[in-house]
Parts: sequence; C-alpha cells; structure tokens
Amino acid sequence: MQRRAFLALALPAALAACGSDNKWASDESIRRARYVAEGPPSITLFTVIGIPRGEGGHSAVMINGSQRVIYDPAGSWEHPAIPERHDVLYGITPNFRNFYIDYHARSTYWVAEDTVQVPLAIAEAAIRSVERQGASNKSFCAVNTGKALSRVPGFEGAPTGFSPLKLREWFLTLPGVTSRRHMDGDPANNHDVLLRQKGGAIAGYGRDGQLHVMR
Repeated sequence: MQRRAFLALALPAALAACGSDNKWASDESIRRARYVAEGPPSITLFTVIGIPRGEGGHSAVMINGSQRVIYDPAGSWEHPAIPERHDVLYGITPNFRNFYIDYHARSTYWVAEDTVQVPLAIAEAAIRSVERQGASNKSFCAVNTGKALSRVPGFEGAPTGFSPLKLREWFLTLPGVTSRRHMDGDPANNHDVLLRQKGGAIAGYGRDGQLHVMR
C-alpha cells in the first residue's frame, strides 16, 4: 500500500525505545504546528512489540481532540517540524502519524494501534493530562503513559507498571476499541531508505510510489 506525501526526516537507525529528554518548544512553534484532524475525538494507544518473542518495547498515546498530539514518553522519534514539550509532540498530521508508526515498525518490531472514540471533553482532558506529566526517565514509557491515562475520566484503571503489554491488555478491555497491526512488510514503509536520508533532507513517497527528496 502506497502512502501519499509521506514526509520523514532522517533519524538515528537504532530504535531507542525509551530515552529521556527535557525539550521545551516555544508557544509560537506549538501554535504554528497545531493540526486539527478529521474524524471523531479519540485516544489511541501505540504499543511497540518485539518479533519474534513478543516482548513490549514501547508505549505511547495519540490524542485527537481540539488538536492531534502524540505523547511519546522517553521516545526517540523527532522531526524539526514537530515541536515537543516534555514528550508531547504537536502537529501530528496524517504524514507525521504515518512516519511515527513506520519509524517503530521494522523487521524486529511491529506496532499495535488501538483506538477508542471518546467525547471531546475527554480527549481534551487527556491532552491536559499528558502535558502535565513531564519529561520521562529512561524505561518509564509504560509507567508514565499509564499515569497520564489514569487521570482521564473513564481511564482511571490504567496500570502504571513497566510493561507495555500489560498496559495494552488493559486498554483492550475498554468498550469500543478498534485495533490495527502495522508490520514492516510494505515497500513504501522502508525505514532503511528513510533512515539513510542525511543532512536534513526530507523524503516523501509520491503518487508514483517513488521516494522524492526535498530540502
């Protein structure tokens, strides 16, 4: 399946699933990046799962409310067009959502995308909760994802342990969850190609399925 206008910046090849940072983007950069997604408000749990042993590698949450953000505690994904404050990534357009998923899906990992629709007020509460969580220490991705979710009405039962798999098992018990599985078997999701793009080049897949480089 070919993806349209898929934008990505070169990133380190290693999947550092949980490493801390203390980034604080400016108000202006967050305002400029703001993206309002189509579709109903929702909360999505991303779980990166190892192949072939099935171990949990990373947890993150995408929230679609008055804007779409990803809470990526101790994550390694970044892009100069995406402002970040304490693990909250702003401006998650469809292209950047795709690249976030594709960055984690590779020969040794697949990505579970589990989504539940919520009222707008709940999505807004989730955004506020991840914004107040603060920067995460190494290996605390599942811990802090669970903590942030547990402050949201209807999600109070979220576990706060170190296991991304246990967090996902709980999330799947929520009413109305829909799930998608992302593997690294699609030529248009070729991380090796994307990760070789150096020097600030931005690469995207056009309608012809070919990788085009822009600066």
